[in-house]
Amino acid sequence: VQLQASGGGLVQAGGSLRLSCAASGRTFSSYTMGWFRQAPGKEREFVAAINWNGGSTYYADSVKGRFTISRDNAKSTVYLQMNSLKPEDTAVYYCAGKYGGPWYTSTREASYDYWGQGTLVTVSS
Repeated sequence: VQLQASGGGLVQAGGSLRLSCAASGRTFSSYTMGWFRQAPGKEREFVAAINWNGGSTYYADSVKGRFTISRDNAKSTVYLQMNSLKPEDTAVYYCAGKYGGPWYTSTREASYDYWGQGTLVTVSS
C-alpha cells in the first residue's frame, strides 16, 4: 500500500483545512487508518484513527471536538477535517495504515505498517 497525503498549507488561527490521504492497492478497506503529526523540534504524535469501515474513531485530547477523521473506501481515501485551528497545530501531518491488530493499538506509531510522505500545516496567529 502506498499513501499520498495532501491538503496542507498556511491558514490563520481559527481557520480550517481538510487533509486527504489517497491509498493505492486493493486492500485499503481492510486497513485501520491514522493521522499523526510532528511539530518542529518535537516527536511525532498521534492525532486520530479510524477503523476499517469508519464505525470507530479515536482522537487525541488535543484535537477532540475540532478535528474529524473520515474515510471513503470507494475512493481509497482517508480525510482529516481540521477546524478551529490553533498555532500549536502547526506540524507535518502524516497518514498511516495498519492491517489487523487490536483497536487499542491504533494510537501507537509502531503498530502502523505504511506511511505517507507528510503534508505541512502552518497555522499563523
